[in-house]
Amino acid sequence: MRVKSGIVTARRHRKILDRAKGYRLSHSSNVRKAIETLLHAKQYSYVDRKKRAGQFKKLWIQRIGIALESLGISYSKFMANLKTAKVALNRKMLAELAVKQPEIFAKIAKLG
Repeated sequence: MRVKSGIVTARRHRKILDRAKGYRLSHSSNVRKAIETLLHAKQYSYVDRKKRAGQFKKLWIQRIGIALESLGISYSKFMANLKTAKVALNRKMLAELAVKQPEIFAKIAKLG
């Protein structure tokens, strides 16, 4: 007797179509197109996770630079002074201090 896989295939297709919900045109209703679209979506999300890290670093540098501008110090000199003073604060923490606690950031800026 031949074994039919209709139920199994239908479930697999349903899972794919559920994940593709909200896509435009036949990408949400045609299984082949949905599979292709989901594969691309996974690829884009992987690449964009890497890009997001760089975008945050840019943002932190801008925030630190703006805070230093009011103190009359350049960003490059500030970072060099931090290294020589062996201050172990990363850009994320420095940007947080610059935005939320500018008086403490000013003290750190005067260290170098």
